[in-house]
Amino acid sequence: MDRNEEDIQAGIQSLELDSQSNAVVSMEKVKRHLNVVFIGHVDAGKSTTGGQILFLSGQVDDRTIQKYEKEAKDRSCESWYMAYIMDTNEEERAKGKTVELGRAQFETENTRFTILDAPGHKDYVPEMISGASQADIGVLVISARKGEFETGFEKGGQTREHVQLAKTLGVAKLFVVVNKMDDPTVKWSKQRYDEIVAKMIPFLRSSGYNRQRDVQFLPLSGLVGTNMKSRVEISTCPWWTGPCLFEALDSVEVPLRDPNGPFRMPIIDKSKDMGTVVMGKIECGTIHEGDSLLVMPNNAHVNVMAIYCNENKVRHSDPGENVRVKLAGIEVEDILSGFVLSSIVNPIASVTEFNAQLQIIGLPDKALFSAGYKSKLHIHSVVDDCEIVALQRFDPTTNLPMRGQVHFAKNGDVVMCRIQVSNRICVERFANFPQLGRFTLRDSGKTIAVGKVTGLQI
Repeated sequence: MDRNEEDIQAGIQSLELDSQSNAVVSMEKVKRHLNVVFIGHVDAGKSTTGGQILFLSGQVDDRTIQKYEKEAKDRSCESWYMAYIMDTNEEERAKGKTVELGRAQFETENTRFTILDAPGHKDYVPEMISGASQADIGVLVISARKGEFETGFEKGGQTREHVQLAKTLGVAKLFVVVNKMDDPTVKWSKQRYDEIVAKMIPFLRSSGYNRQRDVQFLPLSGLVGTNMKSRVEISTCPWWTGPCLFEALDSVEVPLRDPNGPFRMPIIDKSKDMGTVVMGKIECGTIHEGDSLLVMPNNAHVNVMAIYCNENKVRHSDPGENVRVKLAGIEVEDILSGFVLSSIVNPIASVTEFNAQLQIIGLPDKALFSAGYKSKLHIHSVVDDCEIVALQRFDPTTNLPMRGQVHFAKNGDVVMCRIQVSNRICVERFANFPQLGRFTLRDSGKTIAVGKVTGLQI
C-alpha cells in the first residue's frame, strides 16, 4: 500500500470513528438526565450505597476497589471501602462520615443520573440542603440494623429532618431504601422490613408525600450490592417480588421542565479557567453557545463562550442538566454562589424583602417566633441572614388567613410574613418557579421553618 492509499485508509477510519462518536452523542442525548440526592441519618450507608452504584454501573474498576479495600483494612474499617468511592477527602475517610456534598455520574438503560451524596450528620445540614435543592428525586437510606433505624427516626435524628427538607426543597419523588438487610441482626427479615415501613408511612404522609404516588420502598444491601442492579435472589429474600434499585430509578416519572421558558440557572460554584466559568443546574429554558444573558442580582451583561456537560463541550443544553458555562463580560470575583444566570428579556427579580407563607416546625426551646426574629435563610443556592418583619397567622382548620396582625407564632403554626434579607438576592414566586421559590429557615443548628415565596417587594 503506497502513501496515498494509506492516507485514504486513515481518512476512512477517521470518518468511521467520527461517525461512531456522533452516534454515541446522539444516543446520550435521547437519555433524560436526573439529579438524585442520597439523604438519611449518619451511618445509614448513603456513601456505601452510592459507591456500590458506581461500581455496578462500571464507573469504578476492580483494581480501584482492591486499593480501597486495603486502605479501609489498614484503618481497621473493612466495611467502609465502598464509601471511599464517594468520600474522597482525607477527613471523610478518617472519620468515616461524609462532610462535603459528593457528586458522581452513572447511567441506567434510559437515564443519566448525577448522584448528590449528602452528609448525614446534623452539623452538615447546610450541605444536605445544597444537594436537595438541586435534586429531582431522592433516595432516603435507612439502616435496618437493630437500634440504628430507631436512632435516626427518633426526635432529633436526621431521618426526619432530611425528609422534611427534601419535600420543602422540591424533591417530589422519594425512594426509601431499607439498607443493611444482610446484617446478622436482620437476615432479610420481612418482619423487620414491615416494621420500618409501617413506622415511616405516617411520617412521610405528614411531611407531604403521597404514599401511592410519590414514595417507593425497597430492601437492599449497599455493602454487597444485593437488589441494586439485579433483583435479589429468591433464596436470599423469598418475600420480595418488587424491582431492584436500578429498575426503580430508571422508571421514575418526574414533571417535565419548560425548555422554552425564561432561562434560569442558579450558580452553585465558580472557577477561573482561561476565563470565568460558572457551574449550576438549569432550572428553566435552554442555553446556547453565543447567547447574551444576565448575571443577577448585579445585572451584569455576559456572553456565553462555551458550555460543558459531563466534561464534554456542547453547543446547547436543556433544563435539568448540570453544566459549566464559560462567560465573557464578567470577572470571577464579581460572582457569588447564589447568583443566577438569567435571560435578558425576562430576567429574574432581585429583592431585599419578600412575602412568604411559612410553616413553623421546630423552634429552639423557649423561643418565640415574632417580628424581629433573626435566622439563616436557605433558598436554591443562596444562604443569607434574614429577619422577620411582619406576621399574619393562618387558621389550620380552614387554611385561610386570620384577621389582624399577630405578635408571635409557635410550632405547627402556618403564618404569612414579610422577610428581609441582608443582601440583595434572586428569588421567584413559588407559583411561577417552584424551585426558586422554596426556602428553609435555620437557627441554632436546626431547621425551624419551611416556606414558599408568595410575593416580591421590588
